[in-house]
Amino acid sequence: MMNIPYTKMQGAANDFIVIDNRQLKLTHAQLSALAIQTCQHKFSIGADAVMAVDYPEGTADFRMRFYNADGTEAEMCGNGARCIARYAYENQIAGEAMTIETVAGDVPAWRLAQKEYKVMLNPPTVTRFNQVFPGTEVTTLDYVELGDPGIPHAVVRYPGLADIPLSELTDVAKAIRHWEVFPKGANVNFYDEEANGDLVVRTFERGVEDFTFACGTGSGATAFAVSHHQGKAAANVVLHVLGGELTVVVDHNDLELIGDAIMVSEGLILDENLHL
Repeated sequence: MMNIPYTKMQGAANDFIVIDNRQLKLTHAQLSALAIQTCQHKFSIGADAVMAVDYPEGTADFRMRFYNADGTEAEMCGNGARCIARYAYENQIAGEAMTIETVAGDVPAWRLAQKEYKVMLNPPTVTRFNQVFPGTEVTTLDYVELGDPGIPHAVVRYPGLADIPLSELTDVAKAIRHWEVFPKGANVNFYDEEANGDLVVRTFERGVEDFTFACGTGSGATAFAVSHHQGKAAANVVLHVLGGELTVVVDHNDLELIGDAIMVSEGLILDENLHL
């Protein structure tokens, strides 16, 4: 049985198991198996995903490998990028300004304060606004991919969202997530606008296959779509997610995500049901 050092982190209650794979050298299949086992609440550590620091293939400071709880590898994660940026800084892998290599492209990141980090999200590469959805509760939605290959997001306006139980949104979220028009499926971001212009956002994530407390790239896609509909090329958008508050700075196609990156615990993975 391999003992694996790990750090548990969370950003806006999106929680992650972070490991340094530069010495472990776990393969894709092993990282996938690690995520499937250790992300299970009650049976193991429990988390939304596993993130691994690896050597970069290009000129970035390090490579971020991201595995959802179901073992699938994702292109990028905004909340995860903030957390792994802090992990890299705290472990002397990178300085206060760094570049993270991801499947979706290089992601610049900055340390703003001990617990606050900023990342430049991958830019929108595919956008389709006001798509007609053949449902009853939702009639139109926007589709935004961030990065290349793109992270797919559906953005759906849903009035009264803050007061609606997530259980009432699950069926429509699944229908949109698996809509055949989306070649890779999609994360589904429901939003509503408050009187002061802030957004309430609830995200149903691929890979987790449920609502999560926050989604960084989903927040970026939502802020971008809303700014487009408002005719704003630049805006500071505050988003209230289940896990707290995120800020997205929109400047044309540039999207900066600002939020917390919290250290929770450190230790060894000793899971006796883990077979790598």
